[in-house]
Amino acid sequence: MAKGTGKVLAQNKKAGHDYFIEETYEAGMVLQGTEIKAIRAGKVQLKDSFVRIRNGEAWISNMHISPYDQGNRFNHDPLRVRKLLLHKKQINELIGLTKQDGYTIVPLKMYIKDGYAKLLIGLGKGKKNYDKRDDMKKKEAKREMERAFKAKNQF
Repeated sequence: MAKGTGKVLAQNKKAGHDYFIEETYEAGMVLQGTEIKAIRAGKVQLKDSFVRIRNGEAWISNMHISPYDQGNRFNHDPLRVRKLLLHKKQINELIGLTKQDGYTIVPLKMYIKDGYAKLLIGLGKGKKNYDKRDDMKKKEAKREMERAFKAKNQF
């Protein structure tokens, strides 16, 4: 399977709006039993989450996984920091790239691939406000062209 394919459970649409995504990486996660059950149920949010590298390991913070409904006292903390599984070469590459000004690592989407929960993370450079406005104008123009084309072909 290609990187980023599988049953998509959560997407971070805000990341595409706030960052230019230059490179993507596929990472596994270290999860507890009730976390994977809640993820399979689709109860995960990536909206305000971010990736940090500490002591040569990648960690994701602020990713909200809701407590599992049938979980008991062994249920997990929804906002705990989770370890990401990446190759050492990838981590070293990310360390070097994020040292540059304006670059950060953002989670893009979470999906199930071959029975494992995977996280697609991207190296993003922050957009300025005029970049965001320009992107919105392009999207709106594309939408208008599609509407006009559809209306023309209906007759």
